[in-house]
Amino acid sequence: MEDDAPVIYGLEFQARALTAQTAETDAIRFLVGTQSLKFDNQIHIIDFDDENNIINKNVLLHQAGEIWHIGASPADKAVLTTCYNKTSDSRVVSCAAVWRMPCDWETGSHESPDDSAHNPQTLELLCHLDDRAHSNAACVLWEPMGDGKRVISLADNHALLWDLQDSSTQATVSSSATLEGKGQLKFTSGKWSPHHNCSQLATANDTAIRGWDLRTMSQIYCIENAHGQLVRDLDFNPNRQYYLSSCGDDCKVKFWDVRNVQEPIKTLEEHSHWVWSVRYNHSHDQLVLTASSDSRLILSNMVSISSEPFGHLVDDEELSEGEDNHQEDKGKEPLQDSVVSTYEEHEDSVYAAEWSSADPWLFASLSYDGRLVINRVPRALKYRILL
Repeated sequence: MEDDAPVIYGLEFQARALTAQTAETDAIRFLVGTQSLKFDNQIHIIDFDDENNIINKNVLLHQAGEIWHIGASPADKAVLTTCYNKTSDSRVVSCAAVWRMPCDWETGSHESPDDSAHNPQTLELLCHLDDRAHSNAACVLWEPMGDGKRVISLADNHALLWDLQDSSTQATVSSSATLEGKGQLKFTSGKWSPHHNCSQLATANDTAIRGWDLRTMSQIYCIENAHGQLVRDLDFNPNRQYYLSSCGDDCKVKFWDVRNVQEPIKTLEEHSHWVWSVRYNHSHDQLVLTASSDSRLILSNMVSISSEPFGHLVDDEELSEGEDNHQEDKGKEPLQDSVVSTYEEHEDSVYAAEWSSADPWLFASLSYDGRLVINRVPRALKYRILL
């Protein structure tokens, strides 16, 4: 019998980097990267056993520095990227690299209570994703449906498209785009669109959101002042190709149709502080997670702009033809947009939230004090969506 109660895991160190392990579709697995100034940083491999409601963890050392962003290869579950800070010549630089987990990590360090002296294994460096011209990597994005051979790094005001060669031990820049304009322009985050044959990228810098065509590395749209303050995160609706969500320091979450960028189609104002993360559910795009410095995680049911507003999949044409075509759905009134749950298990800023790749009803959130919480979509809503 599944239980809706949260499962909590505490890391010893502060942490802000979380990702689901995308290439792993059988086990429920998340990767967490730590931010310790004093000690070697770590990647925690978190396996959730949903039958027994327990977490198993393994630890790998990431000796390069404190981890600000982590990404998992969509094709190879042993490969990941990190963006991390290191100190060189008494200044801090942000670097990016591709790593491989040692092949026998699973035999390593399942920690038992009396096992404090275990020796974790170390990640193997495959290649660096920075050259001296573009330092300060903000994030690395894997091609969503890809074979694990293409990544984009956002570094300062450059978006660099990298090709990873033979077993990812070499990376070459195949093309790049540059933010033009006055002042010190800098990317804060980005998202590679899963639509249009993975040929589009959305980026955030300051209060603006831009779309890019990766075939020509040219800008295709710009939402100036998308948020009143810094834009922190973006996500594409997995089922509706023009739909994008964003969140930022104005405490708002906005939903956009990038064919018409004058106004957002919806705005959520449920958080009371900066919103760091917004994530669409991969299977049921009406479910949206948001994480904030108000220490809360909010699950919203955005039915009105989902691909299943009437309980079945519809395409954009069907939606735009107006609701009068939906006589047969009158008996099945669409659900209203609503906040499903507010999760308050965190006591510090929640920097990241991610859906599991293996179980569409399960998600993890991470706060700065190193607390990882695993939650499920409430059963009542799950059955309402399924039945």
